[in-house]
Amino acid sequence: MQQSQSPSPREELAVFAGGCFWCMVTPFEEMPGVIRVTSGYIGGHTESPTYEQVCSETTGHAEAVQIAYDPALMPYEKLLDIFWRSVDPTDEGGQFFDRGSSYRTGIFYYTEEQRQQAEASKEALAGSGRFSKPIVTEIVPATTFYSAEEYHQDYHKKNPFRYKMYRKGSGRDAFLKAHWNNDLDKAELKKRLTNLQYEVTQNSATEPPFRNEFWNNHEEGLYVDIVSGDPLFTSMDKYDSGCGWPSFTKPIAQGTVTEHEDLAHGMVRIEVRSSQADSHLGHVFDDGPIETGGLRYCINSAALRFIPKSALEQEGYGAYRKLFDEEE
Repeated sequence: MQQSQSPSPREELAVFAGGCFWCMVTPFEEMPGVIRVTSGYIGGHTESPTYEQVCSETTGHAEAVQIAYDPALMPYEKLLDIFWRSVDPTDEGGQFFDRGSSYRTGIFYYTEEQRQQAEASKEALAGSGRFSKPIVTEIVPATTFYSAEEYHQDYHKKNPFRYKMYRKGSGRDAFLKAHWNNDLDKAELKKRLTNLQYEVTQNSATEPPFRNEFWNNHEEGLYVDIVSGDPLFTSMDKYDSGCGWPSFTKPIAQGTVTEHEDLAHGMVRIEVRSSQADSHLGHVFDDGPIETGGLRYCINSAALRFIPKSALEQEGYGAYRKLFDEEE
């Protein structure tokens, strides 16, 4: 059993416990600024524990994930938001199907700044009215993090069918769907989005071709989710497909979008949604430029906000300036 690696000068570390660590990798991996996600154990009293020992509830450890991240691209506050949206923070006895202290939720901080941000986020969640029960997630100093056995690393990729069945059967996804992106969130969105933006992102509407904001925008910059502000696409991957909607060859990072089968309107299509806000964005087709992979992400302008390259720093996206500078 190996202890976790020390971060390089450009990395910082965060650790979150949210029940089965198989299910806590996917929310973070492939997000911009996330360098690696490691499954392991933390918070116990036994040196170099094994999976069997931790599951026996005798070591005091919790299953957890350690995230190495670039804070310029992925602020710790954003990691906290992803964490809360991935767990039931009101459950003292475990998470969903998995019971016992090894499946408890927890935020293990490395710095005083992380502690303060974690406490503030917990307080905000408790006062949001999203949950009817108290938030019981512990916020404690990080102790030694032990990497789990190799077969637990990237388990969802090694055993995709079993992972999907386990996750669905655990009740995690049903709980998260009931408590996030619900009526409470939609009421708030109606206040700050235009009618078209709301209908597109929340009800999967489609704006008219050639009569939308960005279909022929040629300015350099970043396209972000109109709901969450998360970066989704860049002008470097935008091209004129002739379809009348903004077209991109790829997202800024694979983890920023999700793809779903769409059988509406008598067609078979692949819908594209934003990972964090679950906004409907558009569809992806296989008729894009061959030299860039053959994909065309056909996206509604109403689902996007454009940040010009010259305004990246002012708008809080300064870390993404280097993407454009590398192309020059």
